[in-house]
Amino acid sequence: MKGAAIRELHPYLGSGAVPAASAGKCGCLRLGFELDGRGRSIMRDLERRAPLIVQQELYFDEEMPEMPCVYILSSGGPNVDGDRYEQCFTVRRNAFAHISTGAATKLAEMRCDYSGMKQHFELEEGAYLEYLPEPTIPCRHTRFACETTIRIAESATLFYSEIYTSGRRYFRDERFAYDLLSVSTAAERPSGRRLFRERFVIEPSRGGVESRGVMSGFEIFGNAVVLAPPASVDAIYARTDAFIDRERGLAAGVTRLPDDCGLSLRVLGRETEQVKHLMREFCSTVRMTVKGKPLFREFPWR
Repeated sequence: MKGAAIRELHPYLGSGAVPAASAGKCGCLRLGFELDGRGRSIMRDLERRAPLIVQQELYFDEEMPEMPCVYILSSGGPNVDGDRYEQCFTVRRNAFAHISTGAATKLAEMRCDYSGMKQHFELEEGAYLEYLPEPTIPCRHTRFACETTIRIAESATLFYSEIYTSGRRYFRDERFAYDLLSVSTAAERPSGRRLFRERFVIEPSRGGVESRGVMSGFEIFGNAVVLAPPASVDAIYARTDAFIDRERGLAAGVTRLPDDCGLSLRVLGRETEQVKHLMREFCSTVRMTVKGKPLFREFPWR
């Protein structure tokens, strides 16, 4: 990720004690999934560079025992200034997979530079992928930029999600004390035709984050994007409710993406577990619609 191309990162491009992208600070992960001769999806390709780690796919989903479930781990602790990570996921024709992370992503306090993540998703005809990572926790004076690009065939389905907390809520008043979150997502067809692009930039020091129409008293932000064939999009939309529940401290809204290519779900909450639960319910709705099976229950220790 080239920070010089992102305007809001310009104040944070100074050099630190360890230069950006030095050894141990430039993690890379490439995963590729395809069907084997028995109709089971397998992880055919695996390339990794520390601190990002994937060991092997697991088949524990009783509803879909042929689906590989992969957990991304990190050996480097929290993300610090100068870290640059890249993740590339390819799901080939009619293959399917579930990807998550082993724990929440912590963004440590930063004194110079920023931490960057670049992600690319490639889904071929009939492919199906669920990307449901644990939340991202930005500490005081964190600067984080995430750029996600998606190339997806018209008959494929992608569930992509992300959750951002307000910080370490019970640690020295770190509620919305980070410097910057810059997050962008863009999707296109294999032909190059653009589907949509969205980008949000959050700088709490400039104010407005907790105002009405933004967070308005909520502390957790969840974002999910579903790209699927139009018939599936219509069915998922019909089964998804928008609401504001002040008693539970939870709100959700769903909107259609351009050209009926998919849906976007936004969730606000006061507790991380509430937002995670709602995102998993939405993912289960997507899987039931496309695959006829519910999402597996979350492990009690997560």
